[in-house]
Formats: sequence, structure tokens, C-alpha cells
Amino acid sequence: MSLTYRETKQQYAALRQTYDYMLGERDRIEAFVKSACPSSFTYIGCGSSYCLCESAAFAARLRAGLNAHAVAGGDMLLNGERYRAALTGTLLVAPSRSGSTTEIVEAVRVLRGATHVPVLAISCVAESPLSAEADLALALPWAFDASVCQTRTVVNLYAANLLIAAFLGGDEALIASLGAAIRDGEAFMARVEAGIRRAAGFDWNQAVVLADGELKGLAGEGAIALTEIASVQTQSYHLLDVRHGPMVVVGPGTLVIAAASGNERGAQHRRNLLRDLKRRGGDRHRLRRRVRRGA
Repeated sequence: MSLTYRETKQQYAALRQTYDYMLGERDRIEAFVKSACPSSFTYIGCGSSYCLCESAAFAARLRAGLNAHAVAGGDMLLNGERYRAALTGTLLVAPSRSGSTTEIVEAVRVLRGATHVPVLAISCVAESPLSAEADLALALPWAFDASVCQTRTVVNLYAANLLIAAFLGGDEALIASLGAAIRDGEAFMARVEAGIRRAAGFDWNQAVVLADGELKGLAGEGAIALTEIASVQTQSYHLLDVRHGPMVVVGPGTLVIAAASGNERGAQHRRNLLRDLKRRGGDRHRLRRRVRRGA
């Protein structure tokens, strides 16, 4: 059994701890944000963390009505002056596995050296260099992945950011829904593992991951994970955007993973897309999961 597989299977046990921890920190988080009184939220991360930042910023806009965006840590470090106007009055949110990623720590130091930017850091290592730079530091050491490729860590950092959005938006339904999803998590993994193993056994040499909304950033992380773990070329796109150019590379030997979300009004478009992908020879993989309204 590989370390990456073990860490993936342990993600819901870690999520239970993260959920309880974040609920315990809710008052402190809300008080910090109220004191900072930001006009915007800027999420920064590198690689997997940047992908989850994209989803976290989207969730903050959608769930809490906040002015939020994501910037790659390396971009911020190299081109910080270009973002000066956009960073005026912002609160910096920095999720990181190690809390010691060079681009993030140096970018935070550069920004704080020029002007005071409040920083909320979330890492999986207590007392990290990033935590030392932060005004509010949260630590999820039980979610730390020792594997090179992050799995459990990404899920837990995203859940923490989603809970922050729910706290700031007063979305109690989302908080309850996340708790329910976590409680059902291990049973869900048991239900879908056989299907995932079948998909892994198909004769494919490239993959496409499709998702919309909050899931798009996480789809990008899925593409990174497939590239890094399986050593196959993988790209991610919005669901229907795959029609606009990328469809030409879908064919025999392509695994298509689609998070087919949305309401009934768009159901026919989704069905038509999946049909057309199949006609091009792509192997599709969809995981069905019922969640409560608000998730």
C-alpha cells in the first residue's frame, strides 16, 4: 500500500478534526476579519495550494458575497508591484501544506515590508515560517501529507477555507452540510473505489478533468495530481468550455473525469457534451454523490 493511497484514504478522518477545529476557531476568525475590516480578500498559493485558492476565492464570492480573488504565489513574488492597487485594503489568505514555501513566505514579507497587509495563514505545520509572518495563524498538523503529491492536505485546506467563507457569510446550512458530507465520507469512498479502480485500468494515456464553479480550481488540482502521480498529461477546463478547442485532443486513450453539476435546465447540454466526448473515444468517469442543499 503506497503512502499516497494511505493518506488519501485517511482524508475524512483528518476532515473530522479539521471541522471541529475550525468550529472552535470560528469566533477568533470572525473577530480578526471584523478588526481588519478588509475591502477584499486575496488568496495566494503555489501549485496545489494555488488551485485550492481559486476554489476558495470563488466560494468566498459565491457563499459570502465577498470581493475575493486568487493570485499565484510566484506571480505575487515576481510582480508584486503590478498588484499594488488591487491589494489596497485587502486581507491576504495563505493556505500552505508546509508553511515554508519560498514564494509564499517571501511574497508575504515583501508585501508587509511595503505596507501593512493583514495575513491569515493556514498550514499543516505548527509554528511554520509563514505562521510567524501572519496576524492570525491556523494549524492543521493532522492533515499534513508526507507524500510529494498532496491529497489529504488539499482537501483539508479547502474545507477550512470553505468553512471560513461560511462563517463570514453566516451560512449555517453550508456548515451543517459539510459536517454531513464528512460523516458520510468514508462510506462514500468505499462505494466508489471499485469504479475508480476500473477507470484506472482503462487503456488511457492522457486525461481531461472538467468542472464548473467552486470545483474548477479543485479540478485543476486533480489535473496536477494525475500528472504528478500517474505521470500522464492532464488538463482541466470548465465543463462546456472543452468544446471550444480542447475537444480536438479527446479521443481513444483519453480519460475524461467530469463533475457534472448544475440544475435541470442545463441537463441536456451536459448529456450532449458527455455523449460527444464518448463518440470521440474518451472514457468517461463520473462519481455520483447526493449532498444536502447548500453544499
